[in-house]
Amino acid sequence: MPRQSISLTVQNDAWLKDHVENIGDYANKSELVNDLIRRARRSESINKKLEIAEKSGFTDQSPNEMLTDFKAHQGR
Repeated sequence: MPRQSISLTVQNDAWLKDHVENIGDYANKSELVNDLIRRARRSESINKKLEIAEKSGFTDQSPNEMLTDFKAHQGR
């Protein structure tokens, strides 16, 4: 796996450290950063697909209307 060196703000480093040491979902900061990148890539992919679908005329709802509709049906 390629090795990288990154600089973090004090706040971001503290947040990563807290998640690794206190929350315990990750063994180390590197594992957490890789998961964050995977999630960001997934979100980016979903957003691109939504943008393509929106431009295709598949729906005439605005993004805000879709979100409102989604939230209204979420608990059902």
